[in-house]
Amino acid sequence: MENFGFYCNMVQPIFYNFFYNSISSLFPSDVLALPIFKQEESNLPADNENKILPFQYVLCAATSPAIKLHDETLTYLNQGQSYEIRMLDNRKIGELPEITGKMVKSIIRVVFHDRRLQYTEHQQLEGWRWNRPGDRILALDIPMSVGIIDPRANPTQLNTVEFLWDPSKRTSVFIQVHCISTEFTMRKHGGEKGVPFRIQIDTFKENESGEYTEHLHSASCQVKVFKPKGADRKQKTDREKMEKRTPQEKEKYQPSYETTILTECSPWPEVTYVNNSPSPGFNSSHNSFPVAEGNGSPSHQPEPVVPVADNLLGTATPQDTQQWLLRNRFSPFCRLFTNFSGADLLKLTREDVIQICGPADGIRLFNALKGRAVRPRLTIYVCQESQQAREQQPKHENGDAASTFYVYHAIYLEELTSTELTEKLAQLFNISPRQINQIFKQGPTGIHVLVSDEMIQNFQDEVCFVLDTMKDETSDAYHIILK
Repeated sequence: MENFGFYCNMVQPIFYNFFYNSISSLFPSDVLALPIFKQEESNLPADNENKILPFQYVLCAATSPAIKLHDETLTYLNQGQSYEIRMLDNRKIGELPEITGKMVKSIIRVVFHDRRLQYTEHQQLEGWRWNRPGDRILALDIPMSVGIIDPRANPTQLNTVEFLWDPSKRTSVFIQVHCISTEFTMRKHGGEKGVPFRIQIDTFKENESGEYTEHLHSASCQVKVFKPKGADRKQKTDREKMEKRTPQEKEKYQPSYETTILTECSPWPEVTYVNNSPSPGFNSSHNSFPVAEGNGSPSHQPEPVVPVADNLLGTATPQDTQQWLLRNRFSPFCRLFTNFSGADLLKLTREDVIQICGPADGIRLFNALKGRAVRPRLTIYVCQESQQAREQQPKHENGDAASTFYVYHAIYLEELTSTELTEKLAQLFNISPRQINQIFKQGPTGIHVLVSDEMIQNFQDEVCFVLDTMKDETSDAYHIILK
């Protein structure tokens, strides 16, 4: 009976929200109401207004009366205040029987509504984390919530919470939004206009493995968050402005509803981070690294490790694009370009990339996209020479050693650290970095000087070294000497 009474109270606002959102879909505005701006077209079917959605989410906060008919509703929230979201089972009899008597999982997110901020969401959230250490953007008020099970809030995802719930039982979750809309505006002058957020809920059912990964339903609404009591003042101001309008003008605006119905949308894209290639295996012999000696014929030498042209193609899929970003050291921006194909990235102008990634990384990314060579900070050339190779050198009749053809390998350094040099040498010789104990440089009178970050930073560009190795008697590791 309780749910039946609630449905009766919700008939009128559901109808109006449903009507206005259907009309507004025919007149899209410049700002996309999608979880990721790249999705220029919704994945929802064109006739979605004729189908009954399996679930319905109702935010218990009033909508603004100052919203035009063809625009999406806007709801004002107070920072840190607990707001109820009612999770309603809207299925017909016999629909989705596989979830009857079972739990479903819902994920609630607070994300940006504006396209400009969707570009730079990762940087915006990291900046907020830096300014508000220990705080969360979205939190659950668990004592007030009803019917939720196993609530979780990932400490690395400040804007996301999740929980399990049984659709057959009464479920209400109370959320708190701790950021305010003006925290993400450009600070040019006083009285900045706050940016809108979206509250999105994605619901999943269990798969055969017991994981909640099969998508069932997604819905969202537009909100703005003010300092405590600010939402009440803004709502009052909007109401007073509407009272001053003529009856003809009022007809162009939506009425204010006591609750906000979240409208169906595309599911939020999950980010799949691609791991880097595994470290080289332990293939070294006990005497030397598994690379041909420096005085051998070029035809018997392994291929020198040089940067391979890795241009992003327009035919690259979003997954290929993610791997390309990781290979080219753009991992901090993988989240921003989650759904970008190669063609999408290549369409960006230099100004677009700089605005998204900042000047330094933006220029580097733009050059990489256009196939322009980005000069490494330091290039060194190395060649391995063993005692056996020196002893077997042929000699001329006058006793001098014959000229020997040495093949050097180029190593390109960006971070200019001993750790990076160790990793590059290990990669060159196809061994694990853990097999390289220490790296020394031969100094005056033959002394061995430990190679440090500061020493590498003072190397001359394109300097050449001959490598000699010393096996550590207590382990299978090696010391490398740069001569």
